[in-house]
Amino acid sequence: MEVLNYAPAHVRALVVTIPVGRFHMSETTREKLLKIALVAFGAIFFLVYPLGLIWPSGWVWHGGEGKYYFQMICGIYAVLGVYLIAAARNPSEHRSLISFAIWSSVVHAGIMAAQSIYDEHERGHLIGDVPALLLVAAVLWFLFPTKQND
Repeated sequence: MEVLNYAPAHVRALVVTIPVGRFHMSETTREKLLKIALVAFGAIFFLVYPLGLIWPSGWVWHGGEGKYYFQMICGIYAVLGVYLIAAARNPSEHRSLISFAIWSSVVHAGIMAAQSIYDEHERGHLIGDVPALLLVAAVLWFLFPTKQND
C-alpha cells in the first residue's frame, strides 16, 4: 500500500479499504454490495405475505388464527421495504433508516426466538423468520455506511 502514498488524494480515497477478518473490501465495493442488499431485502420484505401462505409454521404466528396480526406485520414490512429500496440510491444519507432496520430486526428476532422457545407451537419460527431477520441485521451491519456524505 506504500504505492498509494504517491497517488493523488482523490485516487487514494477511491481505494481506501476496510479490513474485515482476513480480507479487505474497498469502500466502492462495500457501497455497491450495500445497495444490492438494500434492494434485495426491501423486495424480500414484500414477500412476507406469500411466505406465510407457503410455509405458515415458519412465518405466521398463532397457528394462522392471528390473521389480523399477520396483515399488520406484512404492511409494516412492506413499508420498510419501500424505504430500504429508496435508501439504496444513496445509503450514506439514510444511515438512521439502515440502523433502524438492523436493530429492529435484532430485537424482533430476539423476542420471536424467546417466544418460540417458550411456546412449542411456534418452534418453526426458529428456522423461519428468526434466522431470516438475523441475516438481514448481520448483512446490513457488515455493510453499514462508515460515514455520511458531505
